[in-house]
Amino acid sequence: MKALVQTGFGGPEVVSLRHIADPVPGPRDVLVRVRACALNRLDVMQRRGPAVLPGFRLPHIAGMDVAGHVAAAGDEVAGYAPGDRVVVDPTHGCGTCPRCAAGEPGHCAAVRVIGGNTAGGFAEYVRVPARLVHRVPGHVDLAEAAALPSAWSTAWRATVTVGAVAAGETVLVQAAASGVSIAAVQLAKRAGARVVAVAGSDAKLALAADLGADLLLHNDADVVAAVRRFTGGEGADLALDHVGAATWQTSLDSLRAGGRLVTFGNTTGDEVTLSLAGVYHRGLRVLGTGAYTEAEFAAMLDAYFGGGLRTVRMAEYGMDELPAAFAAAESRAAIGKILVRP
Repeated sequence: MKALVQTGFGGPEVVSLRHIADPVPGPRDVLVRVRACALNRLDVMQRRGPAVLPGFRLPHIAGMDVAGHVAAAGDEVAGYAPGDRVVVDPTHGCGTCPRCAAGEPGHCAAVRVIGGNTAGGFAEYVRVPARLVHRVPGHVDLAEAAALPSAWSTAWRATVTVGAVAAGETVLVQAAASGVSIAAVQLAKRAGARVVAVAGSDAKLALAADLGADLLLHNDADVVAAVRRFTGGEGADLALDHVGAATWQTSLDSLRAGGRLVTFGNTTGDEVTLSLAGVYHRGLRVLGTGAYTEAEFAAMLDAYFGGGLRTVRMAEYGMDELPAAFAAAESRAAIGKILVRP
């Protein structure tokens, strides 16, 4: 098969299109013929180096978010046949530890991620454990399904599970046109909340408005003051922030007394300062999301496949166009997901 193989760390030149042996499914595996695979920030970070996930080894095939057709199934796999349309949950664990037994493979000490530290979807075929595949209904395009796994499962956990968004609340969403925030805006609106979207360009804010955001703010605006005005002086109930250091203080200061900040990323830096007095006097809750669960992944798919939600895809590239795909993904002008098609 053809695959995009990473052999070093650096720019796009460390990844090349090669012919390698087709993967062979084990007894409990499914072989998926990849139809589309989304490019994620982790793919860029691990291409640049150093590796982020433990267990990463070169050579490596990236690509976490896979949708395609079942090509073959192992002898012990029931319920799937060649031609079935599927999307893959990229996270799995050892399958036997207490975390895995609780449906939390993302916290397994031996966590494995398709395209993260095992072979992924930037190839014609990928082998995955059968328990990771989910059927895609006929009304959902496979390219659309490939934009779901990482971004939408992360947004679901941040917004629905950890953030516990509720009808009537005001939710501040940072970097509102990123893949995960596009999902978060829609999930918050689905719950009946009002959304304040913060982004860095008119085009990104226009997208947020189209997704239902109620207040649109540029990064360079006085976000805290605008949120106070919008909420009658109270502040936001919930802030969703995966940007990190650059927006941390703004997100905290925008909250009402008793408000919640959910943090699930550190794109602009990992080190922040925190006023303990500000947190305990105002009764704020600072919540880290941790890894999504198998049940949350399935619930996210059920919600999406049920209708009323949509992905935003910026562009699609062939495997021989990977440098252009990386350039698009690394551009600050990027809006939505970048897809690679074998």
